[in-house]
Amino acid sequence: MTTGSVLLAKAVARLREVGIDDPAPDARILLAHALQVDRSRLTLVLHDEVTPEQATAFERFVDARCNRQPVAQIVGLRAFYGRDFVVTQDVLDPRPDTELIVDLAISQPFASVLDLGTGSGCILLSLLAEMPDAIGIGVDLSDKALEVAERNAAQLDVATRATLMQGSWFDPLEPTKQFDLIVSNPPYITKDEMGALAPEVHDWEPHMALTPGGDGLEAYRRIISRVAEFLVPSGRMLLEIGYEQATDVTALCRAAGFKDVLVHKDLSGKDRVVAASGLDRC
Repeated sequence: MTTGSVLLAKAVARLREVGIDDPAPDARILLAHALQVDRSRLTLVLHDEVTPEQATAFERFVDARCNRQPVAQIVGLRAFYGRDFVVTQDVLDPRPDTELIVDLAISQPFASVLDLGTGSGCILLSLLAEMPDAIGIGVDLSDKALEVAERNAAQLDVATRATLMQGSWFDPLEPTKQFDLIVSNPPYITKDEMGALAPEVHDWEPHMALTPGGDGLEAYRRIISRVAEFLVPSGRMLLEIGYEQATDVTALCRAAGFKDVLVHKDLSGKDRVVAASGLDRC
């Protein structure tokens, strides 16, 4: 008889051998997925007999994790701001640091929001879920990413308030369209930093969403250079940044006419979001 506890112990050992830090949580998530039980109930069923089909599925999941595929991609879901989002290889794996944008956004009222480079839709759709009277548009260059965002919008029951558009930054929008809030987690990893990324990121996440190449600032230049066209006079812009990019992105915002520019730190104490408002249109 094979039990979940036996499979779990073997999996933890395998994952540790290939260099995965703290493998036990990963193994537990994968086992719960294979057994099709809620993670909170896994301990209750660990000593039950596992079917051959469940064991085979779990072995396949562990093989994928040994190949450094992210857990979220294997199980197809990632929790973000208290909700589960569909995740595939076509989108970035939503990260806890990005939740800071949602915190800052909902700290003030808004009726309309634009999310540039929406990916899975985790920012846009979380904002619409938190603000039930708001509407929003998500733009992404990847049609595959937009398919994922569409699934998430339906799953979160906000599809009627979310419009998803394919294109580069502001290009798909009507010239007269304006928003109370513009948010973005654009690609910002420098060309030199790409080689140092963990295999889970470098080998499995879309490079288009990770880096613009060069100094990592090109996306900010393009967004900030046109933001005045699409932001209402009292509007705000929130940009996720790399932890060493605050000075450069802040300078770009001030040069574009934003009078109030603040840098907010994540839970690790690193610069993570630039908030800009008070746009001077003179």
